[in-house]
Formats: sequence, C-alpha cells, structure tokens
Amino acid sequence: MDRLLKINAEETMITQEMIDRINTLYHKSQAVGLTEEEKEEQASLRRDYIEAIRASMRSNLNIISIQEPDGSITDLGKKYGGVKDV
Repeated sequence: MDRLLKINAEETMITQEMIDRINTLYHKSQAVGLTEEEKEEQASLRRDYIEAIRASMRSNLNIISIQEPDGSITDLGKKYGGVKDV
C-alpha cells in the first residue's frame, strides 16, 4: 500500500514512488554514477521531500498548546507560528 504524506498548507505531496525513486537514484549514484538529468531529478525530488517534511513539522508545531503554571493555556501556533483566529 502506498504511503502518502500530504501537507494542506502548501499542497506538497510525497508518494512512496517518489521516495523509492530518491532511493534508486542514490544507490545508482553510489554504484555507477548519475547523468546530469538524473542529478537534476534527484535534487528536485530531495528538495520537494524536504519541503514537505518542513511543512508537516510547521503544521504539527502550530497545533501545540501548553498549560502555563498559572493554569492558562497558551496556543503556540497563535503566539509564534503566525496562526490567526478564524
């Protein structure tokens, strides 16, 4: 079954096929080397993957709330993440 990482904020999608292609290109680069086109493809795939991971991390951090010692709740997404009230 395909794993899928979808980030709503930036609509970046990483499929299992893309991850497999990144890994295939890595192994080929170690074994015989890559053509210029393959190097560009590898760089593009890696860039998209890192962008999706960063967006996912931002999204996760923006939904964290902490309880202060005085009992109040601080929404870290609103305080630091630029999340606005709807």
